[in-house]
Amino acid sequence: MYYGALKKTDIANGPGVRVSLFVSGCTHHCKECFNPETWDFFYGEEYTDRVKAEILKALAPDYIQGLTVLGGEPFEPENQRELLALLRDVRATLPKKNIWVYTGYTLERDLLGTSRARTDVTDELLAQIDVLVDGEFVIGQKNIALKYRGSENQRLLDLRRTRLQGQTVVLTEDEV
Repeated sequence: MYYGALKKTDIANGPGVRVSLFVSGCTHHCKECFNPETWDFFYGEEYTDRVKAEILKALAPDYIQGLTVLGGEPFEPENQRELLALLRDVRATLPKKNIWVYTGYTLERDLLGTSRARTDVTDELLAQIDVLVDGEFVIGQKNIALKYRGSENQRLLDLRRTRLQGQTVVLTEDEV
């Protein structure tokens, strides 16, 4: 897996101050994507154990609320195993940090249903995530006033409550 950027103090991609990892590789190719260079699966630098250690160290301070993973596309099958290992380590070493992941896939159709994005580790990867921002960016539904997303079709999903309640829980902007 490759990544395009690692931001150690990000305030744009989730609540509070966060560490954000922009993975490389995306097959969605959304019109007017804000990060098209990350469509290339080999864009940026190779993700290594050194990078994972750097992320864990950056997450450690109390003022860091959590980790955000975006891209590119975290749920491309080529990225899921490495991300699962990272999220497991975050949960094991820093259990109070929250984890947000952005995906152009939709939870019910693509990640839980039969699709090219679903792999043998998708369910476990989803189990590590607190909030999933799902849905492709759609230029015709662009809204710069939205909190933590770019277009009206994208949803903020509380995956912890979704698992407990057995149905998709969509957060309102006031809840995040």
